[in-house]
Order: sequence, then structure tokens, then C-alpha cells
Amino acid sequence: MVAEKTLVLELTLTVRDMTTDDLPGLAWSGSPLHIENMAGQLKRARVGVVDYLVVCIPSGASVAKGGIDYETKPGAGSLTQFAVRAEFQSLGIGTFLIGATEDRIRARGLCSAELDVEENNPRARALYERLGYVAFGRQLESWDQQRPDGTIEHYETMCTLMRKDL
Repeated sequence: MVAEKTLVLELTLTVRDMTTDDLPGLAWSGSPLHIENMAGQLKRARVGVVDYLVVCIPSGASVAKGGIDYETKPGAGSLTQFAVRAEFQSLGIGTFLIGATEDRIRARGLCSAELDVEENNPRARALYERLGYVAFGRQLESWDQQRPDGTIEHYETMCTLMRKDL
């Protein structure tokens, strides 16, 4: 018989602004095309129209990332490009990051957060609903993405639009 043992770890997480130095360490979050897009978003962050955040463990390694766009939804912060590293999912890190982004939105004097979630991602939608986001519509979204062989394809998906009053 194998005896089961349980180990409880406490982990200190830090949320901070993403920098260009973080980009190589974000390869877990997407293809080289995605990282290139993130670099472009950091240029927008320097002029204050977006915030991009990373959650780091004590070693400094990033385990989650996400952005807030202040231009796409007038009067609201629009959450975008959220991802939690696979081996750190279901530990509350996404909830932690969303809370930090909501704090940033409030600090700008805005009263709501919006996001769109792919309809083929019920797990993410369940998280957003648990955090108080309410569906208010649907929209077809599209973007270019890089396949594993390096080719670029245009991806289209139906998204549910969600909003939360802050």
C-alpha cells in the first residue's frame, strides 16, 4: 500500500508592470508572433493607453500575464490577453491577476471592466462569472496566429462579451 502525503506550500506572488525584459520568459503564453504582438503592446503601455501586468513567483519567473486596454471600450478598462502558465492553473493566480487589473481600472477613475471570452473556453467564462462578470452580447473576433510549423493563419472565433461594474 502506498501512503499518501500532503504538502501545503505558501507562495508569495508579485504583480508588476510587464517590461521588454519579460518577453523572452513569456514563450509559454504563445508563439513568437504572439510575443512580437506583446512587444507592440508594451510600446502602447509607454504612452499610457494600456497596462500589461505579469504575476511572478519569488524567483522572478512569470506565471501569468494580462493586459488592460483603455482605448477599445470608452469608459471602461478592457481586459485582454490573459494567460496563466499551465502548471500554475487552478491555484487562484488568474483570480489574483484579475483583481490587480480591476484595481488599476479603478485607479484610473473608471467604473467598469469589460472582456470577451471565446465561446469554446467555458472554463475561463466560469471564472469570469464567479468573479462577477455578466454576459451582455456576442461578437465575432479574429486575429492572426502562428502555427507550430511557423506559418501564419487567420483565426476567427465567436466570443461572449462580459462586463463588471467596479
